[in-house]
Amino acid sequence: MKSNLLMNFTVDKENNTVNVKREFSASLPNVWSAWTEAAILDQWWAPAPWKSRTKSMEFKEGGRRLYAMVGPEGEEHWALADYTSIHPKTNVKWLDAFCDSEGNLNEEFPRSDWDVTFSEEGNSTFVDIAIKHEKLSDLEMIIQMGFKEGFTIAMEGLDVIFAEKA
Repeated sequence: MKSNLLMNFTVDKENNTVNVKREFSASLPNVWSAWTEAAILDQWWAPAPWKSRTKSMEFKEGGRRLYAMVGPEGEEHWALADYTSIHPKTNVKWLDAFCDSEGNLNEEFPRSDWDVTFSEEGNSTFVDIAIKHEKLSDLEMIIQMGFKEGFTIAMEGLDVIFAEKA
């Protein structure tokens, strides 16, 4: 497994955006599946030792994924992704939010607008992620909650999945 995979994580406070560029040692179809299929998302979409558990997912424009991030003690933090745009194997966009187990928004936390672009170069697939927040304070809240560390751990979990498939 390639251990020097690209991972750029930048915070653009001027535009209230987190930008992540991540390289995966896997084919574009495999990376796309990992980001768009509940069974694979549940294997990595939470920073270990947490797990992701999808309650429902309809991967289509106007569809939604409702899921919990489940901690080692069984604690649950619910979230949802409302899919706004899907271009197969190229780009997917969604509005992300914390919610309750029924999908009712938790207004104490900001929503974020995810724009995820996929491209293949040689034996690698690159995922470019722009996560836009309505205001700077929303962006700062998510960063303070440990988003960078958690998302980095989750990306490493996805590397493990691809290594096992290789």
